Amino acid sequence: MSVIIFITLLCGIGAGVFVGSGIDAGIMEKMSSLLLLLLLFSVGIDMGLNKQVFSQIKKQGFKILLIPIGVAIGSLLGGSVVSLFFPQSLRECLAISSGMGWYSLSGILLTKAGNATGGTISFLANVMRELLTFVSVPFIAKHINYYCAIAPGGATAMDTTLAIISRNTNATIAVMAFVSGVCLTMIVPILVPVFL
Repeated sequence: MSVIIFITLLCGIGAGVFVGSGIDAGIMEKMSSLLLLLLLFSVGIDMGLNKQVFSQIKKQGFKILLIPIGVAIGSLLGGSVVSLFFPQSLRECLAISSGMGWYSLSGILLTKAGNATGGTISFLANVMRELLTFVSVPFIAKHINYYCAIAPGGATAMDTTLAIISRNTNATIAVMAFVSGVCLTMIVPILVPVFL
């Protein structure tokens, strides 16, 4: 499945390069939003069909928050390590890694704070995180465990990468991924400015 996703992405890039200005950006944005909503609706149906998922989540209680906390700490630790090898400061690397995969917001926050380079790096790093999620989740779910398959998606685990997580794990993990994505999405607008 990862190969199909990668080929589809390459075809999209090719269409953008060769058709270019013939594609209306507004229509593409509306279409992608509509498809994303359809995807979420489909995943919701899949989760709703499993009646025991929510009782299992309720049984776990606050332990379910350990996943987004772990993902956030791991992302910030990754940003700290990267700062040792690149010219960006520790604070800048922490601001970039605080995007948690939400490339559209984190890039804008850094750019508006007067750091256009950091905004560009944040955008690219978080786009790459999302793409790597599509490639890595099947491997992680099969060879490590289902819980670890939630982490690569970060904030996108509630929307764009939820389908790949759901497809490679089970309905319970998909609900946990959604909760993790929602929690991480809520902290991005708070966390990025903290490090600016």
